Amino acid sequence: MAQDDFLDKAVKGLGSDLTEAMEQAEERDFGDGSPLEDNLDEESILEGYTEEERANFKGIVGLISLGCAKNTVDSEQMLGRFVTNGYGITSDPQEADILVVNTCGFIEDAAKESQDTIDEMSHLKALYPGKKLVVTGCLSQRHGETMLEQHPAIDLLLGAGKYDKLIPLVEADGAAEANQVAEPDAAGDHSVPRVLTSAEGSAYIKIAEGCNQSCAFCIIPQLRGPFRSRGLEDLTTEARHLDEGGVRELVLISQDTTWWGRDLEPRSSLAKLLEQLLAETDIPWIRMLYLYPTLVNSELLETMAQHTRLIPYFDIPLQHADSGVLTRMKRAERLEGIRKMVASIREKMPNAVLRSTFIVGFPGEDQEAFEVLHSFIKEAKLDWVGVFQYSDEEGTDAFTMGDKVDPEVAQERYDILMQTQQQITRERLKKWLGETLDVLVEEFDEEDQCWVGRFWGQAPEVDGRVLIQTFDELEPGEMLPVKIEQVLGYDLYGEPA
Repeated sequence: MAQDDFLDKAVKGLGSDLTEAMEQAEERDFGDGSPLEDNLDEESILEGYTEEERANFKGIVGLISLGCAKNTVDSEQMLGRFVTNGYGITSDPQEADILVVNTCGFIEDAAKESQDTIDEMSHLKALYPGKKLVVTGCLSQRHGETMLEQHPAIDLLLGAGKYDKLIPLVEADGAAEANQVAEPDAAGDHSVPRVLTSAEGSAYIKIAEGCNQSCAFCIIPQLRGPFRSRGLEDLTTEARHLDEGGVRELVLISQDTTWWGRDLEPRSSLAKLLEQLLAETDIPWIRMLYLYPTLVNSELLETMAQHTRLIPYFDIPLQHADSGVLTRMKRAERLEGIRKMVASIREKMPNAVLRSTFIVGFPGEDQEAFEVLHSFIKEAKLDWVGVFQYSDEEGTDAFTMGDKVDPEVAQERYDILMQTQQQITRERLKKWLGETLDVLVEEFDEEDQCWVGRFWGQAPEVDGRVLIQTFDELEPGEMLPVKIEQVLGYDLYGEPA
């Protein structure tokens, strides 16, 4: 049977939005010790399988993916490995023979969420002996053996890689050591088809692993290793496959997307990758996330300005605007350079949408430094902004710095920036009033009782949405022209044109 047919059968019955189902599974409370009804429905999962396929069926996998979009791609690849090796997938952990938790360990809050989820799955395993618990991702990469001490129910511990060994290790039945965390090496094997869990019509493509930056607040280079670009042909092949599968939006991600190609032989660039993707696919929206500011250069801007399929959406994490704080953060950019970059983008692409993230409460951020940041946000008028309070992470350079900022002060600064940006975002959204925008339809929102989607200026999961007023039945993944009539908070509202 073809791999794509097998993938279709393996995820049968999960519904159109696997991401939502996974989130519902994450939210289940297994902590009260009450017995759980055994609702395993293997027959429904095997519906449509041939006798031979049923005979080779190995079990049911439930995977919970935590953290960033890069982790989502890893999870999709793991699901692909399972289904192409004879496993089915469920969105209900109670049904699963194998429980997989793909963790995030970037900051304290993310680590706590991962630990809590492992505890929940450990409790479920205790209620139903015979289940296997596999833990992967950044948290296991970071803490290794300690994880096994804290969570003895874990049967297999993988880090942020080595996923090509996943199936043999799962099927070793205890013959292999539980701790299989290893140093990250290659850019990963992406030849196995993924089980896409993002909204219909949209897919991430991870163009590299690791990071060469040395930001003082970040642990990622220690967890994911140095930057390793995937090859041009490898990426082109995956993009073609996604295009053939009906993807309308391709989202390029990595820890530092603008660095792509600089480590290849011969050396290449993000602009050249974009040109190749344009030539080899018909995907209407090609989006990039995580652009490092000092590498947003003229070659990239000129390439984007020339092609309408390269949507002029710039996700550039700036982190701060005060030169002193940026120096302590070990960031290369400075305020004047940031201003020039923003001006250059808007000069070449007047309709460009800009998004950034900032950290408040970094060690040494005094009131004057904060005011520099606040003033810049008011001046730059970025379309979308995310603000994070500094998280003191052991193993980072910032962890040993003095002049720590009181958490209450950091919270006040967070509130100020978010209030300021909320007003800016609403004003920026008003420019779309009366315009007809192509909207990628995602789902019917039961709470709002309308169809929702995104136009090109809204990235998946992090920005606002377009609420579509229609009595027609829409198809998730379709592109629909919508005339924008209102701004509702962070969202736009309109009717099909």
